[in-house]
Amino acid sequence: MTRDSGDDTGDTARARDPESTPAVSAVGLTKVHRGGSSTVEVTALFQVSLVVKRATLTAITGPSGSGKSTLLHCLAGLDRPSSGHVYLAGVDLTQLNDRGLTRLRRDRVGFVFQAFNLIPTLNACENITLPLDIAGRKVDRSWLAELVEVLGIGPRLNHRPSQLSGGEQQRVAVARALIGRPDVVFADEPTGNLDSKTGNDLLALIANAVKEYGQTVVMVTHDASVASRASRVVFLMDGEVVDDVNDPTASSLHARMQELWDS
Repeated sequence: MTRDSGDDTGDTARARDPESTPAVSAVGLTKVHRGGSSTVEVTALFQVSLVVKRATLTAITGPSGSGKSTLLHCLAGLDRPSSGHVYLAGVDLTQLNDRGLTRLRRDRVGFVFQAFNLIPTLNACENITLPLDIAGRKVDRSWLAELVEVLGIGPRLNHRPSQLSGGEQQRVAVARALIGRPDVVFADEPTGNLDSKTGNDLLALIANAVKEYGQTVVMVTHDASVASRASRVVFLMDGEVVDDVNDPTASSLHARMQELWDS
């Protein structure tokens, strides 16, 4: 029987977490997908163990079908593993029921996806504060103002998504991910729908959030140049971790990708 999340996903648990506690970790994580027939199984992840320190930018990379998005979704509590454990700021996600997972994602996790996922009927400011509004939490106006200034979207706050460029929409999505001061921000191919300049600007903003605000970011990408902006890159192949590189360069990552993907 799974327990309800109670206060364990809120400020009480946050206060109990020592600074040494990893932002997120996986232990023996396995995810098996079953097709239309219960006899057909595909192993997306197999015995993956991973520890992500606080205030770091970690990239997860691998070829198509390697399991990188599945890993991100399990770490973020969007998908349940078939076995193993996921800990986010000391909370075991596998022990939470659906209500507890929803509360944890709402209160302690931020998301940045390439599809932006902005609400078309809300203006930029309303999209940014939406997670807090849903949670019934008060908006920290000084923090909102700081995010808006750093992201350069002040003049666009009253505009709806259809009136914003792709880069502006992604900046709004980043602000929305950061507004609640989450333990971890998960980014799934965040530059996928952006041109190179806008993508580089976005990566600079993410890196700045790590450096200036102590934010923890876990990012999935297939692009060596994007992954090189991280302080650590985890390589997946066929659902398993096959390499783990610290302080990478774009050229070294590209060479390693070619070596692994072509082997």
